[in-house]
Amino acid sequence: MSSVLPEKQLEKLKKNVVDLVSEEELLEKLKSGRPLRIKLGVDPSRPDLHLGHAVVLRKLKEFQDLGHHVILIIGDFTARIGDPSGRSTTRPMLSEEEVKVNAQTYAEQAFKILDKEKTEIRFNNEWLGKMTFADVINLAGKYTVARMLERDDFSKRLREGLPISVSEFLYPLAQAYDSVAIQADVELGGTDQLFNLLVGRKVQEEFGQKPQIVMTMPIIEGTDGKLKMSKSYGNYIAFNDKPNEMYGKIMSIPDELIIKYMRLLTDIPEEEIKDYENMMKNGKINPRDVKMRLAREIVEFFYDESKAKEAEESFVKVFRNKEIPDDMPEVEFEAGEYNIVNLIDAIKVLSSRSEIKRTVMQGGVYFDNVRINNFKDNVIIENEHILRIGKRKFYKIKAKS
Repeated sequence: MSSVLPEKQLEKLKKNVVDLVSEEELLEKLKSGRPLRIKLGVDPSRPDLHLGHAVVLRKLKEFQDLGHHVILIIGDFTARIGDPSGRSTTRPMLSEEEVKVNAQTYAEQAFKILDKEKTEIRFNNEWLGKMTFADVINLAGKYTVARMLERDDFSKRLREGLPISVSEFLYPLAQAYDSVAIQADVELGGTDQLFNLLVGRKVQEEFGQKPQIVMTMPIIEGTDGKLKMSKSYGNYIAFNDKPNEMYGKIMSIPDELIIKYMRLLTDIPEEEIKDYENMMKNGKINPRDVKMRLAREIVEFFYDESKAKEAEESFVKVFRNKEIPDDMPEVEFEAGEYNIVNLIDAIKVLSSRSEIKRTVMQGGVYFDNVRINNFKDNVIIENEHILRIGKRKFYKIKAKS
């Protein structure tokens, strides 16, 4: 167990937390002197993690570093129901095979932050999959419909006459039962998980356990600076992004997000962050330079110092000095004339033809340093050409010999 005093642990663990239910109970548990059982439940609805997930995982690592026992629950059962948090429609169910693939990828990526040797991985099909219908009825009897409808997304959908499936009512109860099954002392989640985590407290009490501490972390906005980071919004920075791409994406975030990202995603001391914040407010430092420090810190965390340095040098070369990068993917085409949308679609760099058209019309596509202004335009491939899409994606287009 950690030699750090309970009060000091509490001070560290409270940092950047939005909801803490309750501080007094957490301090009491810390004073017990035993390693606490810290739970994070994740549904493998998508195979890749992004910096939004890193916020909660970093807090989990803080518990781990203080000697507490971290349990990462992969919701291979609950993913088939789908968490309705923040949604205005019923989430489509995933197949068992999709869940298996995503779960494996999720666990591997989580260990970029968590200590693999000190992390217990559990799959909730282990207990939820064994429940009989009688067990489900018993669990459902632990919570009322009235309290379930207090949840914002449920009450909103009810008012608007939108459907709510009974299975969605069961989701918070299933997540709560995870806490019962592993006897969680603390459960972490994003602020959108507050309702589910509080249900866990109630259900634990119904099963004769001491209620878990609920701790929520902020949800960060993506590279657009408006919507929460999400793959579906195309504004995410993934754990598995290559160093240059990760660095470039971080450099594209609005200046207003620099300090928030620093606090939630780096180990830069708070005093230093406040200095940066004050200097930017007073015009004593260019936000771009602060952002470069942020990008370097994050890339170094996921890779290493040398990769971060290389990514920064590449960024300066390409974007500050307006040079073309040395290493570009090469794509071969038969010599001839091509519509620009068909050309980009063949490379599979953007998710849809509509996104390609939108990027072209927004002035984000260049062919041999000439901007393409209309998605109906054609280009001619005869030798070697440079295709640039957005600020960061360069391709060498070659005619087949």
